[in-house]
Amino acid sequence: MTLAELMVATSIGSIVTLGLASLTFFTARSFASMGNYVDLDYRSRQALDTMSREIRQAKRVTEATSTSLTLEDSDGGNLQYVYDPAAKTLTRLKSGSPAKTLLEECDTLSFSIYQRNPIGGTYDQYSTGSASTCKLVQLRWICSRKIFGVTKNTESVQSAKVVIRKQ
Repeated sequence: MTLAELMVATSIGSIVTLGLASLTFFTARSFASMGNYVDLDYRSRQALDTMSREIRQAKRVTEATSTSLTLEDSDGGNLQYVYDPAAKTLTRLKSGSPAKTLLEECDTLSFSIYQRNPIGGTYDQYSTGSASTCKLVQLRWICSRKIFGVTKNTESVQSAKVVIRKQ
């Protein structure tokens, strides 16, 4: 074998190895992204199911801000959902029960309160100024995670309007 043949073979081998390494890295990142997205979606759905069930069964809204919602539960106790932007968590607080974290790694979350009657010709409801006239609660949040140190295609966006049935 000559030196030229050895250099050509080494170059071709290096290019093939680099191609395989790139393909392996891309595949690993894709699988991690899909797994991460599935987990985020599952946790968001679980939180939404829990919250919508409890809001529907509540007697009334007693206090509401953009980051917290306090309800009078069906048993007469207080039920509160609190979003902590610094910790990026949504916590459920119920009198007589331990605190439960419903969402983690939540970038934004907001509660909005509305009257039940719709605005004519639209699917929107009239906004309410006080918790005493609230019959509909809107929840919105965005959760994301980092994969290999970069936030990429791992965002889960949830939004729902929940009507309080007992009011």
